[in-house]
Amino acid sequence: MTVVSELHQDHVNLRKLLEILDKKILKLKEGSQPNISLMADVINYIATYAEGYHHPREDKLFAYFHGKNDQLDAVMKECEDAHVNLKGYAHALLETIDGVLHDAVVPMDDFIAKLETFVSNEKAHLDFEEAKVFSLMNETATNADWKKVEKQLPVEADPLFGEKRTEEYKSLYAELMRDINS
Repeated sequence: MTVVSELHQDHVNLRKLLEILDKKILKLKEGSQPNISLMADVINYIATYAEGYHHPREDKLFAYFHGKNDQLDAVMKECEDAHVNLKGYAHALLETIDGVLHDAVVPMDDFIAKLETFVSNEKAHLDFEEAKVFSLMNETATNADWKKVEKQLPVEADPLFGEKRTEEYKSLYAELMRDINS
């Protein structure tokens, strides 16, 4: 599996979580009260995994390819800027959810709008990376490039979707499965 295919699999997994959040948004709009704590866990996982593993891998990949293609440099820069913005959206949303969980008065329309913005921005970013960054990278890279990159970017197991879930995420995974099947 190549580095890009590993990052693509991350995107597939993240999209599954974003689809769960989309379903929660619909339930909120219908007036039901979905599991807000579970939503917080999902958003926290997305932010934590992106900041701690996924984006740093991309950053190293971008550093390797920097200067090889002007068009690729431009889309990688746009992607790096988006990473900063996405981090801000995630943390702001987590603060809002924390307030909701601690009985702060948060207008439901505002809460839903923040959730929709978060999900929409995340999906748009995944689409951008798939369509622009990864495709240009694949056009630019040689086999020698991929061999060097793969040595520099060892594979780490995904703590939620990987074969060996960490203790921290075992309960989230079980809760997600129960929630999806209910």
